Amino acid sequence: MLPAPTDKKAGLAYWANRVLDECDQASSGFAADPVHDLRVAIRRCRSMADGFMSVDPDPAWKQMKRLAKPLFSSLGELRDVQVMLEWIGKLSPPNDAIGAEIAATLLQKEQHLKAAAKEALAVLDRKRWASLNAHLATRTGNVPLEGLVFQHLALERWLEARELHRRALRNRSALAWHQLRIGIKRFRYTVENFLPRRHQQWSRDLRDLQDALGEVHDFDVMRAMISGQPGIHADERVRWLRLIAAEREKRLTLYRQKMVGPQSLWQSWRAELPSGTALEEAALEKLRSWASFLDPDVEHSTQVAHLAMQLYDGLSQCGILHPQQKSRAVLQAAAFLHEIGRSRAASKRHQRRGVQLLSKLRPPLGWTEDDMRWVAALVRHHRGALPSTADISHCVGQDGKRRAELLRLMGMLRLANAFDESHRGTVRDLDVSRKGDAVVIGARGLRRISREAERAARARYLLETVFRRPLLIRALRTAQPQTPTARTRAARAPTS
Repeated sequence: MLPAPTDKKAGLAYWANRVLDECDQASSGFAADPVHDLRVAIRRCRSMADGFMSVDPDPAWKQMKRLAKPLFSSLGELRDVQVMLEWIGKLSPPNDAIGAEIAATLLQKEQHLKAAAKEALAVLDRKRWASLNAHLATRTGNVPLEGLVFQHLALERWLEARELHRRALRNRSALAWHQLRIGIKRFRYTVENFLPRRHQQWSRDLRDLQDALGEVHDFDVMRAMISGQPGIHADERVRWLRLIAAEREKRLTLYRQKMVGPQSLWQSWRAELPSGTALEEAALEKLRSWASFLDPDVEHSTQVAHLAMQLYDGLSQCGILHPQQKSRAVLQAAAFLHEIGRSRAASKRHQRRGVQLLSKLRPPLGWTEDDMRWVAALVRHHRGALPSTADISHCVGQDGKRRAELLRLMGMLRLANAFDESHRGTVRDLDVSRKGDAVVIGARGLRRISREAERAARARYLLETVFRRPLLIRALRTAQPQTPTARTRAARAPTS
């Protein structure tokens, strides 16, 4: 395993402050290097915002992106012209009339774009920028670098870029190569910002590929300029276009060498990102992380998920429940998400509000819109009035078996939630067994006469109905905790 990166030049706080510093550097003349450095700093902040927006619904992320967008766009147009000037200088032979004419046109355009960039910089609200990023920087620590959430995000970016790669090889148009460049750039910045260990391995190739495709785009822009420039002799135009085509093909050859074939970098990168069971865990972790930014009592939702999984697994082991594809993950996700509509300010109608929030959420990889509709149905009916089987809009058009499966999941979530409706974690674990036709659920930590016991007795009704068998709840004794001395000895004991 690679060592953890030690570079302190990372994180939203660093790059947000860097933006303000680079604004001062660029404002005196808008030379090529300061303009490039300012764009890099803004892009780093915007790319981090893109990443966190997928798991953190705080509107400040979008506000931060919008605040810097006018300046970022203005600097982009200026940077394009400055890059064109550099290429004209490199490719033009001495005393080349065409090169001099194009350079003069670009220099005139550069002055206008510098004036526009100066105006965009002047209207940037620096205090607002600093305030937004100070607020957002405190939220970035809630999702760990290198964790499953960002591995999931990197895989999404990989899939997007890979699809653009296929289009570019098929279409071979300037637009397709440009879109591929943007896709690889998004993948690169995701890895750079959130998967630093992988970035140590991949950074050189990612940079080379982005540079190569960036230069292909530069040559495409230059080709269009020369083709449309009036007054150029036909022979001179052909000479320039051939020169550009040769340089362009060198970059595309480099790209194909690295990215085409069974040993391509695409395969190397994919092998380091989650698949199979790890991808399923990453999808659930993404949903859990998103919920954690909305849920005022994450410990309660975590405990409900724990109890719901014990119910599901226990009923399966008893032969009462026949597991269906994705049903266990749907139940676990719904348990993590069931309180997202409840806020510290208001808790009424939190189930409906939770469904509204879920309707805006993009399904994680491996999940479908139907899967998310089931999660929404469980969130909507995890407590309160029982739904009518004919009234579950999330199952419209599905057969009776699918509706019955949803009701079984709903019954398990309702019962798990009832065991911890006080949010105190009183019921720690559940043991599920069969006794004749009855299902016996032993609740460790439950007191026989208590509010939790009363709520669980009411909540079991749906499960009894869908399984068509009695469900008995029994209070189990909790094991006596160790004394502090015993716990200390156990913690210090060597492991074999």
